[in-house]
Amino acid sequence: MADTPAGPPEDLNKISFWMPGNYVRTVRRTSESYQACNDIIACMKDRAHVERQYARQLTEWSSKWKSITETRPLYGSLLRAWQCFFSSTERLSALHTSISQSLVSEDGERIRSWKKETFPRKMFCGFRESHDLGTAFSRAQKPWVKRLKKLEKARAAYHKSCQREQIAQEKENQAKHNANLSESKLSKIQQTREKATQERSKARDRYEKVLEDVTGFAPRYMEEMESVFDQSQEEEKKRISFLKQAFLSIHRHLDITNNESIKAVYGELHHTLMSISEPDDLRWWKNNHGPGMPTDWPKIEDWNPPIKKQKPGKKPKAHRGPEEKAVMIGGVRVRALYNYTGEEEDELSFRAGEEFLKIEEEDDQGWCWGVKEGGVQGLYPANYVLPVKGHQES
Repeated sequence: MADTPAGPPEDLNKISFWMPGNYVRTVRRTSESYQACNDIIACMKDRAHVERQYARQLTEWSSKWKSITETRPLYGSLLRAWQCFFSSTERLSALHTSISQSLVSEDGERIRSWKKETFPRKMFCGFRESHDLGTAFSRAQKPWVKRLKKLEKARAAYHKSCQREQIAQEKENQAKHNANLSESKLSKIQQTREKATQERSKARDRYEKVLEDVTGFAPRYMEEMESVFDQSQEEEKKRISFLKQAFLSIHRHLDITNNESIKAVYGELHHTLMSISEPDDLRWWKNNHGPGMPTDWPKIEDWNPPIKKQKPGKKPKAHRGPEEKAVMIGGVRVRALYNYTGEEEDELSFRAGEEFLKIEEEDDQGWCWGVKEGGVQGLYPANYVLPVKGHQES
């Protein structure tokens, strides 16, 4: 059995469940359980926020350092191992985001729905369960309270009679030691004391009788109170059982040590780290930046005549026969927009504003074939001229 609280008997009576009105603590447990559900939901919502922030920080960390590693001199299996930390972190971020969502949408919603079903309200009276328990406790305690009041009244009367007897006894003792007191007065004082003794005896008899009634009623009182209390315990048992399962569900979501995804992430990361190979990395460096690189060793080179460098955008100037020229019948008269000095023999030279005939269409490199007065022909850049409107020679 549990130890009873230390302290004077009157203190025990003040806090005892059996005393009038002390059942209120049990009745209040319903509303306190309701508030506990609200607190649990709020608590897990805060934890979900922490998980969400952590997931975001993991993503930010991964993005930041992933871009940095791309500019660093690590290479080969060592670089792959370093980068594996970031891919693992991204998977962890997704996992913690999932945990955050589960705490709110699954666990929080589960408790919220259960709370709504478990704590129906009674109009103007708070929770129905609290009202029903309070009514049942009050009904069971009502006759007990009446008996306690009668007992208290009888006790007070008995104690008061004892006090009167004591005062009468003290007066009698003083009178016996007073030689100047007459016999008649002494006799009267003695009679008063005897009467007080008789009254005290009658008061005690009444007190004992009321106490006997209270004691005899106690088993029935206890039975009825315990019956109501057991109902309260049964409801509380259901609440504890549900919240236990809710806590276990929260634990399953938070306990990443048993999460297979976490094991896979760190398992793959460990495998990648163990795959770091000094020989492979050194061989890669040797073949890409060291003696393993191919090269053209010095040797005799035959002389080849230089090839004349072609201008960018200009097509080769092979000899054009009449059959190769896409001659425009009559030609199109054009006017030069800018000065142009031909750099090679087959190019026309002209000044801005000068007009001549375009006799071939522009090729795919932006050159045209034209003829000036006097029969001088040659290539010129097509974007240096514009057609003269309304002029075309036949």
